[in-house]
Formats: sequence, C-alpha cells, structure tokens
Amino acid sequence: MNVSLPLVFVLGVVAWAAIKFLGIRLWVAVVIALFGFWLSETFLAPAIESGTRTGVDVVNDTND
Repeated sequence: MNVSLPLVFVLGVVAWAAIKFLGIRLWVAVVIALFGFWLSETFLAPAIESGTRTGVDVVNDTND
C-alpha cells in the first residue's frame, strides 16, 4: 500500500512534533529549513535527491 503525502506536510508534522515534544525552539526549526533550501541549490543536490529516492524506495519496498 502506498500513501501519497506532500513532503511539506510530512516535514511540517515532524517540525511541530519536535517543537512540541522535544522542546526545539521555533527559530532553530526555521534555520534548519532555510539551511535545507540553501543546501538544495549547491553541488550536493544530486546526491541528496538520489539518497532521498533510495530511502523512499526502501520504505515503499519497491525492488526494480
């Protein structure tokens, strides 16, 4: 069974849970998000995308 959720929603829930239950400050969550956007524009973007796709394939158990 595959569930299709927008990544922004999933990250929002994770950020909310980290702020609510782990005591992470809001500004730290914002800095981490901004760093992620900055990192996606660097030369590391292809490696990040490949790793993310591999992780999704492992979770979804899609063996091609």
